[in-house]
Amino acid sequence: MKRTPSMMWQILWAAMAMCVLGDTPHALGGAADDALLHLLTEDLAAQREANPVGASQHGLRNFDALMPDVSPEAQAAFVTSSRDRLARLELVDRSQLTPENVLNAELLEYELTLRIDAAPFMRWQTPVSQMSGPQLWIPQLPDQLTFATVRHLEDYLQRLEAIPAYLVHVEMNMRAGMDTGRVPPQLVMGSTIDQALQHTGEAFERAPMRHPLYAPFGDHLATPELREAATETISERVIPAFERFGMFLRDEYVPACRETIACIDLPDGEALYALRIRAMTSLAYSPEQIHRIGISEVERIHTEMQETILRSDFIDQLHARTIMGNSGSPVLREKQLFEAFVDYLRTDSRFYFDSPEALLAEYRDIAKRIDAHMPALFGTLPRLPYGVREMPAFMAASAPTAYYYHGSIKTGMPGYFVANTYKLDSRPKYEMIALTLHEAVPGHHHQGALAQELEAAGLPEWRTELSYNAFGEGWALYAERLGLEMGDAPFGMYADPYDDFGRLSYEMWRAMRLVVDTGMHALGWSRKQAIEYMLANSALTRENIKREVDRYIAWPGQALGYKLGELEIRALRDGAEQSLGDRFDLRSFHDALLEQGALPLPIMRQHMHTWINSERE
Repeated sequence: MKRTPSMMWQILWAAMAMCVLGDTPHALGGAADDALLHLLTEDLAAQREANPVGASQHGLRNFDALMPDVSPEAQAAFVTSSRDRLARLELVDRSQLTPENVLNAELLEYELTLRIDAAPFMRWQTPVSQMSGPQLWIPQLPDQLTFATVRHLEDYLQRLEAIPAYLVHVEMNMRAGMDTGRVPPQLVMGSTIDQALQHTGEAFERAPMRHPLYAPFGDHLATPELREAATETISERVIPAFERFGMFLRDEYVPACRETIACIDLPDGEALYALRIRAMTSLAYSPEQIHRIGISEVERIHTEMQETILRSDFIDQLHARTIMGNSGSPVLREKQLFEAFVDYLRTDSRFYFDSPEALLAEYRDIAKRIDAHMPALFGTLPRLPYGVREMPAFMAASAPTAYYYHGSIKTGMPGYFVANTYKLDSRPKYEMIALTLHEAVPGHHHQGALAQELEAAGLPEWRTELSYNAFGEGWALYAERLGLEMGDAPFGMYADPYDDFGRLSYEMWRAMRLVVDTGMHALGWSRKQAIEYMLANSALTRENIKREVDRYIAWPGQALGYKLGELEIRALRDGAEQSLGDRFDLRSFHDALLEQGALPLPIMRQHMHTWINSERE
């Protein structure tokens, strides 16, 4: 009999209760546990073999010479091995597992099932967008690895030598996608051509040592022979390979991309979008349900925005007073005030820096101010430090406002909050506190760095590499709101009304995603309709909104995880506060929420309900 998730949790809670009572039904570490741990180890090895670059980034240096095998045969073999592993998992008697391993089994089943269900859609045939692809991640390799020995450089050279063959296989997969109609929307693909060709050209051919991929060979460890081999490989193999790839994008692939934007327009598109929703939210919601949740959240946040506008000095300015005095209904006056306020934010120079250095310095200052508040909100802090650095110029024009690079304790690489300095007049100051809280601490860096320490806490290494979009992004959005609790009540770090409006604008941004992602991919919305909706409901600049809408087009469903995950976490906190009353401890709540690493939302919910019950008892 196939065990359902609810049955699995009943077994887990019963086992945990027996442990509390001192009446464990079996010895720890029995045959069932051994079988499960073997499956976890096997699955982790399969993932590393499929993604050797990721293995290197996690500190496994025996993979350093390899590029991924993305051939159809390798893709099929990975899915076949996952099916076999899932079948063997079903043979494990979960009633004989320790409580911790019941959870591990549930997560392994979740991972394998999702992997198998995704296979028919052949996402590997569409590996390139303005947001992702080898034209973006390969040139960043030197920034994401450490090179501490000559052997590291020798292996890295072999990886460079393997780039041309890898790009050929990527192109073959994309050609197969062209044949089956699995291609991305053309309107978001134009920048990929320039992204690929920026790594080519006469300047790099004359001086390969200026190429981003040469950087590790500038170190004192590099021998003259290694430097010579690296310059030859880059000039004679890597640069021509990127040039061929860029020409393929320009002359064949982008012209063959589809004119529509909806995910449901792809082969089996409705089923694909349903899978994307499931994968990115871990919830079984329909597009229509998510759309309605988004509209409701947009309306709620609008009310808070209006209250914040009234706290700002903008209300004292002549044009604001004129608007408030206009004839017409109160609703119309409120709408006019909002539009005027947002226009002021988008156009007044007081809200923008005039140099990348000033922008980055402010982010670093905000980060250090946040650091001082962390011990008041968390009992457990991670060991891995983080920094702030500028986004590479070759990707900035089509990239979002910022992203987080996870770093690695094992490789000695810190985490990084990577900030976009392209078009400074679209990077407003009032968004910076919320963005730092999201990308650095207590957002992505805090959560991700703690997850890297799960193995040291006694969990299988397999658990350290799990990532669930709705958990990670939901936590990071929740972290933005924690700025209200950093400092004096009631606004904390958002004492300036403009900063608080920036926070609300960011929350509105994530609520609008529920509306426009489902709108464009399932409900017939156009790109223009999505842009106008976001312009009308937030203070985001037009440049940011255009980049964001194009991101949603290229990455169906991913944007849904933020608000849906945050709503789950806030509901759990509200429930814990109501249930525990004076016994509620915020630091303990946060630590409990993160102590198991990333979890699908239904499993996170069960875990926290167990914690609440244990705290109450």
